[in-house]
Amino acid sequence: MKTDEKGQPVTSFSDNRIMEDVRDGRVEKLALLFERHHVMMFNFFLRLSGSREASEDLVQEVFLRILKYRKTFQGQSKFTVWMYQIARNVHIDHLRKRGDLVSLDDQFEEAASPEISPLESLGRDQEAALLRRALDRLPVKKREILILSRFQDMKYKDLAELFGCRVGTIKSHVHRAIKDLSEIYRELQGGTVS
Repeated sequence: MKTDEKGQPVTSFSDNRIMEDVRDGRVEKLALLFERHHVMMFNFFLRLSGSREASEDLVQEVFLRILKYRKTFQGQSKFTVWMYQIARNVHIDHLRKRGDLVSLDDQFEEAASPEISPLESLGRDQEAALLRRALDRLPVKKREILILSRFQDMKYKDLAELFGCRVGTIKSHVHRAIKDLSEIYRELQGGTVS
């Protein structure tokens, strides 16, 4: 196990402490942050873009910007909040370059469980496809809030800091996004309620 100059395990350092080291010129420590967060960041972009290739590129861009803008990290908020702000900006730039939104159809591919019948598997696949299409129809900000709160397990307090608003506002946004998602889902089902 790697240790620092004081003999402490490197993995025991907080993200903020590591980022402060990166900010202060020890840029090789960015590799630790990459190892800790690149999968989570990839999944975030995959859910937003639906493209594995684009997600890989966007993750790389996030960490390049972290390196480029390392001097702006103040450490007053959690590193992950700062990182997701950069990620949101990277995603916005990506959307501007493309000029359109990417479908989410292929991002949740899962192998069918051997314990369920092919008919049950087909039903689940159809429901998942409807949910993906409904999520794809949400405005980007609502999609971001749902993905961050539900798939990335970001706490409301951190989301409030990321979006620059109060926790109550975030709760309201999440509630509205879920409501809109369910309305779109029902509409895609043909108006039927299960």
